[in-house]
Amino acid sequence: MFIKENFKMALDSIFANKMRSFLTMLGIIIGIASVIAILAVGNGAAQEITSTFSDLGATTINLTANRTDDPDEALTQEDLVVLKDSIDEVRYISPNEQIAGTASTEMDSRQAVVSYGTPDLQYLSQAMSSNLVHGRYFNQVDFDERNEVVVIDTDGAEALFGRTDVVGETLTMSITQSRFDLRIVGVVEGSFASMQGAFDADQIPLFMAMPQSTIGQRVPQLAGMNSVIIEVQETEQIEPVSNQVVRLLELRNDAVGENVYNARNFLQALDQVNNVLSLFINFIAAVAGIALLVGGIGVMNIMLVSVTERTREIGTRKALGATTKTILIQFLMEAIILSLIGGMIGLTLGILLSNIIAGALNIVPIYTLGSVALVLVFSTAVGIFFGIYPARKAARLNPIDALRFE
Repeated sequence: MFIKENFKMALDSIFANKMRSFLTMLGIIIGIASVIAILAVGNGAAQEITSTFSDLGATTINLTANRTDDPDEALTQEDLVVLKDSIDEVRYISPNEQIAGTASTEMDSRQAVVSYGTPDLQYLSQAMSSNLVHGRYFNQVDFDERNEVVVIDTDGAEALFGRTDVVGETLTMSITQSRFDLRIVGVVEGSFASMQGAFDADQIPLFMAMPQSTIGQRVPQLAGMNSVIIEVQETEQIEPVSNQVVRLLELRNDAVGENVYNARNFLQALDQVNNVLSLFINFIAAVAGIALLVGGIGVMNIMLVSVTERTREIGTRKALGATTKTILIQFLMEAIILSLIGGMIGLTLGILLSNIIAGALNIVPIYTLGSVALVLVFSTAVGIFFGIYPARKAARLNPIDALRFE
């Protein structure tokens, strides 16, 4: 009954001065709305980014040799064969190197990006599609015999020959100081259609793929393997396979404990990206939360004004038997209710604002139970913290002095 009466009195006081109460809550409303909108949109954007990158490499491992200047410790084709044969979870393995060059035919000459690796490159390359339109991908025979073959995409076929079915045709490739002919054995889907509107066709380089052994023979400085991509069958296998790969290479090349080989997986990089995004989002939310401090000061200010205006009322109540505790709780509850109402309005406004912003950015806002609970807890904490001083001041008024107050 005591709590119910104080609650009613607090509401009466708040609604008796609607405009003043609203202006008092404004800082809290803005602060809460800003924090909710930033967290929801930020978490939604982070989820969109991580899911996009996760689709690109959720089961891949990037293997490198730290000291490739030592031939005994560099990655070799024999290492790749041993890794694939010894570790059942390894699905594909290939160098994933790229070099810029110029591809030319009698019809045209264009800049080209050449990817080179083992036949498994078909499934590991992010530069080219794995979907064949004509012919085949280069195979193990091409790799072992260093056949001068190449796979191009439909965009490159159209640019260099004016048609897509160009299997069996020959193009001339120029890389650094080397110039040699390559026979086209396959054509994969092109990616220009997805880039249209951002670039002109002539601005986009052609994409091609060829055996690493072939390009190493024609351009000797490219014969080494600086990095290798490994794809495992399941995401859960990434960590154990990474450890197996490093351990096997160290034993095979007598480099145990020398930290020569490094197997980094995409999940590690993804965790680092998530940590940076979370830090940035929380920092911006904390800056927006400064408005809550301003709002709390506003609550304290208006409560001090309220104590001054109601000094005679406080004196009358104390003369009629109200205790110091009763007066303290009355004004403290009023401050808490002001903050809670502001918090609820801010929460509603923040959800509305985040949906508008997220819709414009084409992402899905993410609301967590923790962020909603934080709003309510923080609103209550603001009311308690900034309401204590005015409430204590009201509770400590001398009833005689209060009744004499003009």
